[in-house]
Amino acid sequence: MLTYLLKRLLYTVPIALGVTLVSFLLVYIAPGDPLNAIAPADAPAEVIEALKVTYGLDRPMPVRYGLWLARAVQGDLGASIATGRSVASEVGSAVGNTLILAGVAALVGVVVGCLLGALAGYHAGGLVDRVATVLSVVGVSVPHYWLGLVLTIVFSVRLGWLPAMGAGPGGSGEWLWDAEHLRHLVLPAATLCVIPLGIVTRTVRALVAETLNQEFVVALRARGLGHRAVFRHVAKNAAPTVLAVAGLQVGYLMGGSILVETVFAWPGTGFLLNTAIFQRDIPLLQGTILVLCLFFVALNLLVDLVQPLIDPRMGRA
Repeated sequence: MLTYLLKRLLYTVPIALGVTLVSFLLVYIAPGDPLNAIAPADAPAEVIEALKVTYGLDRPMPVRYGLWLARAVQGDLGASIATGRSVASEVGSAVGNTLILAGVAALVGVVVGCLLGALAGYHAGGLVDRVATVLSVVGVSVPHYWLGLVLTIVFSVRLGWLPAMGAGPGGSGEWLWDAEHLRHLVLPAATLCVIPLGIVTRTVRALVAETLNQEFVVALRARGLGHRAVFRHVAKNAAPTVLAVAGLQVGYLMGGSILVETVFAWPGTGFLLNTAIFQRDIPLLQGTILVLCLFFVALNLLVDLVQPLIDPRMGRA
């Protein structure tokens, strides 16, 4: 068990370094000049050169990466080219909003997906199975942005039941756990939870149906165990895979919510990333990508560490 944990921790180090390298290089591949965000098109050449020196764009790429990584390790992600504010502070506030949205969407998607998948697995081939299969296929097939627009038109524009933009009254970016702020959370969370719900439903359904046909389940029933006791054994065997899938979905929700947050003007990392892309704000873009990628790596590490607690056989791998 200890060897397994140490291996997983050691594997994380090169992965994290690779993430920093990719986060740094990707933004330079995209076309465009980042100085266009702060300098007019007719700016004199000496002004452009001074700005390059200020933002370190006059140095070779390896030197820029080394300096950026050294500052990033200390928590300094630089300053936004467009606004001049600290990237760390902007990303920090946006991450909090995205965690709220992704957490609620993941909770709904995983819980409802597990319930639907378990029911479908226990009634394989029946009506419940067919309904759950249809819902899961629709869930993974419907585009996020399209569903978000449809929900906005129906529940915000036509019915006027729910607000369509922002995280609070008046498009506020500050989150409070009250009824008014929760109303702003309903539509983006409902939009974002559809894909994990479909994926978890299909995964749990397949695992439960497969486990129920295994010999040890037949033996448990032959010994006279009730449905509840059998279900505990089935759930224990399916839990590690479900945990891994759920962990990946939470990571995808953190990094893949850019379209949903843009549709609903939710002030999270997706909305911030979209703004940074269009403004060609390299420090903000690098910082946001880095934080999202490291969160994904940390989440996968957490899943790897928790899985052996559920299934001790994995700790001996």
